[in-house]
Amino acid sequence: MENVHMSADKTTILPDLQWIEAPLATTQTDVLSPLAWEELVCRQVGQGAAPVLHLWRHPAALVIGHRDRRLPYAPQAMERVRNAGTSVCVRPSGGAAVMLDRGVLNLSLILPNPQRAISLHEDFRLMAGLIADALAPWSAEAQTGEIAGSFCPGDYDVSVRGRKFCGIAQRRQAKAYIITAFVMIEGSGAERAQAVQRFYAEAAGAAPTGVPKPDYPQVNPGTMGSLTELAGVPSVEAYTASLRRVVESRAAILPADGSLIQPQGLTEQMAALRERYDSQV
Repeated sequence: MENVHMSADKTTILPDLQWIEAPLATTQTDVLSPLAWEELVCRQVGQGAAPVLHLWRHPAALVIGHRDRRLPYAPQAMERVRNAGTSVCVRPSGGAAVMLDRGVLNLSLILPNPQRAISLHEDFRLMAGLIADALAPWSAEAQTGEIAGSFCPGDYDVSVRGRKFCGIAQRRQAKAYIITAFVMIEGSGAERAQAVQRFYAEAAGAAPTGVPKPDYPQVNPGTMGSLTELAGVPSVEAYTASLRRVVESRAAILPADGSLIQPQGLTEQMAALRERYDSQV
């Protein structure tokens, strides 16, 4: 495990950017919508638009990864989740299943990449540093390193005292890319983990005798926690305000480009993502 913060020599890699904070979605909102929005905006950033920090929340959603969708009973498990009133989608970025609700803040840095040269570790450290520095008013104990048994595990899990509250992934396009993260702020980390654990059990199904069970993350609810549980962060709003102060100390926040708020082709982009990622078997 590694303690994480934004050291002085790393702050220069955060460019001036647009802070675009979406209102809390309704339960009827398709969770694929903000991901499709980011795909469209990423293209515009690749064509010269200013970088973006996008913040959004959904009241009830399950976002799964490509490998999750290939589990033998994934369609049935996804339909069960939908029937319970939770939006479900397969995301274009890396990573595995994540449970979202109003206590989880999603944030994405959308950055240009004209030379097509990406340093994965530096980019993940940049995002982890922003997330940890926003936590500083309540705790200086944030660390990075994979938390075995967590959902959506990765080398840059961000945790406090061995319990994960944040996961980071990336999505690349030709001339721009997205570093995306979920941050569990309010609520119960264990309850979200139990929901993901149930999805995997249903999606994998019972293997016939003598047939190996499909490979999927083994989720231990005790490995997950929210920042309210781990550090006493009072609310999503308090953490978001702290994050904005951190960003403002390192970069100028530019006026939001109105053409990005309602980009053309959102419905078509959602259909294209669903066709590409949610039709795999």
